[in-house]
Amino acid sequence: MNAHIAPESSQAGSTQVGPVLVVDGLVKDFDGRVVLNGLNFTLAPGQSTALIGANGSGKSTLLKCLIRLIEPTAGQIKMLGRDVCALNTRDLRSFRAQVGIVWQRHNLVPRLSVLSNVIHGVQARMSGPRAWFQALAPAEVRAEAMACLDRVGLSDRAGARVDSLSGGQQQRVAIARMLMQRPAFILADEPDASLDPQTGEEVMALLLSLVRENGLSLLMISHRLEHTLEFSDRILGLAQGRIALDLPTAQADAAGLRRFFDHQEPA
Repeated sequence: MNAHIAPESSQAGSTQVGPVLVVDGLVKDFDGRVVLNGLNFTLAPGQSTALIGANGSGKSTLLKCLIRLIEPTAGQIKMLGRDVCALNTRDLRSFRAQVGIVWQRHNLVPRLSVLSNVIHGVQARMSGPRAWFQALAPAEVRAEAMACLDRVGLSDRAGARVDSLSGGQQQRVAIARMLMQRPAFILADEPDASLDPQTGEEVMALLLSLVRENGLSLLMISHRLEHTLEFSDRILGLAQGRIALDLPTAQADAAGLRRFFDHQEPA
């Protein structure tokens, strides 16, 4: 494991005092249609939390509100000790650099090499051409990017074009790029959704290992009950715009989670 990444990330997680995330009365509506209706929850550092709910229940909207990719209608969000809703444009950009995001779509540059794509993650703390192409990046940045690739098991594909990789490999590249940010908190929007079951399980196991080994915190949208139960410490369930389920994963089972979905109204 990369000796440079681990201390940076572990330090970010271990020095967090109090909750890593506090959501208080969060509301989001679109033209009068309420999607999030007064959400309240708190997440502790070093925890993997699964967010579940029927399609249209507001899971992705919640993740985007947390970093203000979508502006909340009302409520408060405090993440990593920052009042997110009070941040100006410059401070918001700096804050987002501390939050790693893994989307369903990998958002990689297909024609560039794997290593160049991973180097893009350093844009969280430097700008210009040196943060875009591997040939221009400083030696220490290339070394860190290679260490991130090694962490996800793809150091041997550093020179390959991204569009030559499988879907699972591309998701690993996206995770390596996210590691280049040195995040303290990870948001993941169904990172296994476009993958076959085995590859999806490998990606989920990788994300959980980052939480365990690097002292990070993870909030992930999960649509596979088996992954929810295997890769989380806590489960939050959204229904009708509210938190309708909140329990430690150790107290949950597949039958109970299916009942939760069965009792939700169609979106």
